[in-house]
Amino acid sequence: MKLTTAGESHGKALTGIIEGLPSNLEIDIDAVNRDLALRQSGYGRGGRQKIERDRIEILSGVRNRLTLGSPLCFAIVNADYKNWQQYMAPEGCDVTGRTLTKVRPGHADLTGMKKYCQSDARNILERASARETAVRVAAGSIAKCYLKALGVQVGGYVRCVCGAEDNNVYPFSALAAAKEQPLFMLNDKVQKQAMALIDSLKEQGDTAGGIVEIRINGLKSGFGSCMTYGEKLDARLAGALMGVQAIKGVEVGIGFEAGRLPGSKVHDEIFANGGTYVRNTNNAGGIEGGMSNGEDIVLRAVMKPIPTLMRGLKTVDTATGQPCTAAGERSDVAAICACEIILESVAAFTIAQAVSERLGGDDVKEVIKRYGELV
Repeated sequence: MKLTTAGESHGKALTGIIEGLPSNLEIDIDAVNRDLALRQSGYGRGGRQKIERDRIEILSGVRNRLTLGSPLCFAIVNADYKNWQQYMAPEGCDVTGRTLTKVRPGHADLTGMKKYCQSDARNILERASARETAVRVAAGSIAKCYLKALGVQVGGYVRCVCGAEDNNVYPFSALAAAKEQPLFMLNDKVQKQAMALIDSLKEQGDTAGGIVEIRINGLKSGFGSCMTYGEKLDARLAGALMGVQAIKGVEVGIGFEAGRLPGSKVHDEIFANGGTYVRNTNNAGGIEGGMSNGEDIVLRAVMKPIPTLMRGLKTVDTATGQPCTAAGERSDVAAICACEIILESVAAFTIAQAVSERLGGDDVKEVIKRYGELV
């Protein structure tokens, strides 16, 4: 299974092509659109989310909601393009309008300009923008349809926003309730603290990051490999999560805490139970030796604060070489809820890839049968 994406933040549309889906898989278009809406939600978001109302338009590979086995091509139209056409049109436009040379610290602007020999950061930021993640949410939501057919679920919640942290442990069944909360948090007291922090940062022209926890429930053991490093499931998941804009760290299971504890308090002991094997703890986060072990897969990722600050940081204007204040492109204070949905989506797609590689199958019934035969 493979995903290819294209599109710019203020271009005509964002597009994606998914190859490798089996035929006769039902695509829940309403669920895809719900995930796209959730990506645009959350306390601390800015004005761009009021302009765009993201919805998927499937262009090929699906008929009557069922996949055909051919590449699934889809688009998400940028409603804001009408306001940017004179500056962004591929057929010809005014490239001197909306230029950006006051490069933003923490963004791709300066490094991208140097790498791709550009004098206008607009040619970098349009693709580097987190707007691109709308495509990955749509693709991940389609991957969830594939996993759902096998009884595998993906969920998550926000654990921390700018230091306001929830250290409680929740069962997978409790995670869905997070989507009904303004910050996707499950602890009301911590959530109120986080919202107050966001309000304060907004007044200061500052931004916030946070920590998200993602879980995969119902995946059988044996996905991934201990034989080649490129197939290790934890490595693939960590790479997928780190591939999301603004992510600066990923943990599996108890993560860095494993370096602070002795082995007797880290490794999950194994017991026999009626011909099966069980673990009473899940410090490994559902992955041992690069393979799923049948327990919930537990992932955490750290999102850095949004690099575009309304008060601006010190930088250099690449057009003049003079010191200046960084340009402002948008006004989000926090986008941690969007981050949670995006991370759910990329994790789902990565798991679907690993499952597809092991099971194969041209038709979804073949896939379900082969999955059911696994011990």
